Amino acid sequence: MGISLGGGGTLAPLVVSAVTIVADPRFPMTDVMQGVRILEVAEHTFVPAASALLSDYGAEVIKIEHVERGDAMRGLLKSGVGIFNTDVHVLLEHSNRGKKSLGLDLTTPEGLDILKKIAATCDVFLTNKLPGVREKLGIGVDAIREANPNIIYVRGTGQGERGPDADKGAYDVLAYWHRAGVSMGLKEADAESVPNPPAPAFGDSIGAMTIAGGIMGALYHREKTGEATVVDVSLLSTGLWSMGAALALSLQLNMPWAPPPKGGPIGNPLVGTYEASDGTFVSFSCLQAPRYWVEACELLGRPDAATDERFAPESLGLNGTEAAAIVREAIASRPADEWRERLADFSGQWCIVQNTIAAADDPQSVANGYVVDCETQSGTPFKLAGAPVQYDEEQPQPKRAPEFNEHGDEILESLGLDTEAIIDLKVRGVVA
Repeated sequence: MGISLGGGGTLAPLVVSAVTIVADPRFPMTDVMQGVRILEVAEHTFVPAASALLSDYGAEVIKIEHVERGDAMRGLLKSGVGIFNTDVHVLLEHSNRGKKSLGLDLTTPEGLDILKKIAATCDVFLTNKLPGVREKLGIGVDAIREANPNIIYVRGTGQGERGPDADKGAYDVLAYWHRAGVSMGLKEADAESVPNPPAPAFGDSIGAMTIAGGIMGALYHREKTGEATVVDVSLLSTGLWSMGAALALSLQLNMPWAPPPKGGPIGNPLVGTYEASDGTFVSFSCLQAPRYWVEACELLGRPDAATDERFAPESLGLNGTEAAAIVREAIASRPADEWRERLADFSGQWCIVQNTIAAADDPQSVANGYVVDCETQSGTPFKLAGAPVQYDEEQPQPKRAPEFNEHGDEILESLGLDTEAIIDLKVRGVVA
């Protein structure tokens, strides 16, 4: 039943059922999520980046923001790597590209009613609000499904929906990086402290891919069975999955996972990272060292090592430390660019260790469209990492992130509100 919002505007009741998604020839094949509508009540990166990915694939995403300040990410002026260009808030773009924005006060009955009316038109409800906050706001599973029994309800949390810390907030540096064992898995025995994450929102972005996959699976399940599920993903669970192989070994051996001690014996000289003369590193990961040793020696300029009895196939592993010293000395004799040329046709597995600028310019990144060109509403250019999954060999092209409340009137009008009703809501602070 719709409620009167003043000024003659009334929200009409809406009824939806599970959506049958049919390919539309007007859209590119990368728009595999076309016809899917997502309602997001979330901030920062972990959960919003999931719907940003799905937006790249054609989903319509309606982002509900705090009625006055918007997503807290909009006010974040500093990151762990310094102050970013205020003309282009690239962290906001990373996690909010392609969405529609509505500033809404969910603490008011009118605001909550508007949210539920939007939910009634959507396939997915996505939130990172804690259990206590969801209960306080009236946006829990039961409340949202009163408006739409067929909606898929998705929760992204720090530590999970159950347990003593279910209602405690967290960031990826805490729940994903430190609590799940990732940082200790990197800590050298003689290090004075544990390492920091390698990038802002590192665990958030990995968790977002997990949420996006969970949503796609839930949509498929609903399409096949008619059942709408509740989807849960946490930063802690994503971190444990990322450490899954190490976790399994740790539990089997009953010892924590940690890097091997420095200066210990080396079994495989072609699994390791070596410094070139210019300070750049060359990394090898040839798990079958005897198969590649002779070829590697020729390319490294040490053909004598290929015929050394110590490094024969049956004894290479026993003398891996000595063999690694030869590789280390050879790599240190030339700059990385020369190794890039000399090793170009090497049949083993290797790469140059790159920073983010070099990774973006990598010929493989360029050829596959892994970094995409974007621009703001005013036309200012910037670049983003593209969606990691491609369909039909096409890289989805993300749209820009919305300005705060950019689509507010459009969304409200789609619910049947007229101009007078929308103005009344704005005057009373229900909408931005």
